Amino acid sequence: MLKQVAVIGGAGYIGSHAAMTLHAAGYDVVVFDNLSTGHAEFLRFGRHVRGDLGDPAALDAFFAANDIRTVMHFAACAYVGESVSDPAKYYRNNVANTLNLLDCCRKYQVANVIFSSTCSTYGVPTALPITEDHPQQPINPYGRTKLAIEWALQDFSAAYGLRVCSLRYFNAAGAAPASLRAGIGEKHDPETHLIPLVLKAAGNPPHDLERGIRVFGTDYDTKDGTCIRDYIHVCDLADAHILAMQYLEAGGGRAAFNLGNGQGYSVREVIDSARRVTGLPIKAVTAARRPGDPGILIGDAARAVSELGWKPKFAGLDDIVQSAWDWERSLSGQQQVL
Repeated sequence: MLKQVAVIGGAGYIGSHAAMTLHAAGYDVVVFDNLSTGHAEFLRFGRHVRGDLGDPAALDAFFAANDIRTVMHFAACAYVGESVSDPAKYYRNNVANTLNLLDCCRKYQVANVIFSSTCSTYGVPTALPITEDHPQQPINPYGRTKLAIEWALQDFSAAYGLRVCSLRYFNAAGAAPASLRAGIGEKHDPETHLIPLVLKAAGNPPHDLERGIRVFGTDYDTKDGTCIRDYIHVCDLADAHILAMQYLEAGGGRAAFNLGNGQGYSVREVIDSARRVTGLPIKAVTAARRPGDPGILIGDAARAVSELGWKPKFAGLDDIVQSAWDWERSLSGQQQVL
């Protein structure tokens, strides 16, 4: 029997897709989540223990009751703007609480820790596409707290023998395909990601269609003047976590991998894709740049491809947007039951 995989934050967007993928692959999944931002309806895969990383006694009880070999850690505060206005919350939750988790990993001899990191650890890129060797100079507390945990993982690995892997996501998007009938997808409150915001505008006529979607900055040095980002499907991210676990089990050393498609799409291209997928007009309203938004963020995931054997299945923007649109329609009760 396979030892258990603990999915910390498994009621959230990416964590629930990882739990789904692990469960489908036959792993014994146990989710630890306080449901502060996650969703109880996403807890469809494996068992759930409700608990908080800020409660060492609850964490200890969780590990004592389960035979956990691998921890996948997704639980974090993840709003850049909020991290600037309330950094104490981010250092307490993202850093201090993760140290509680790592202490339990040491105590209960967990073999592997796979960490949900971010391209925000790189800051403003000095070279494109961004490789794992790019300097890590985050420009906000969110990115700095993620980098602090990457450093802690390296030190825990060197001192205590913990096998660790940090996965640096670019822009997670999409949802489990309707064929899986998983009932999970992107559901943030507040929502700040471009693709769901565009689709919410399309899916709630007539008011949102009239109000439109705001485009922050049209004077960047890009092909159409708007920001360019690298979008990666959430199911491809979930696949990478299993491959990272297998990499560590096979003797792989502590490592970090970028997870992106290696190609960028502008804000205008995302809106055009949403128009194609939905068949609806979507009004774009221009607005001033947001402070700290780099013009282009594109990742180089060659290391994950070569060392993990990872290959994204949803490389096309329209495919990613279609899966997100199917999810939005299901939330609105508009999806046809087949």
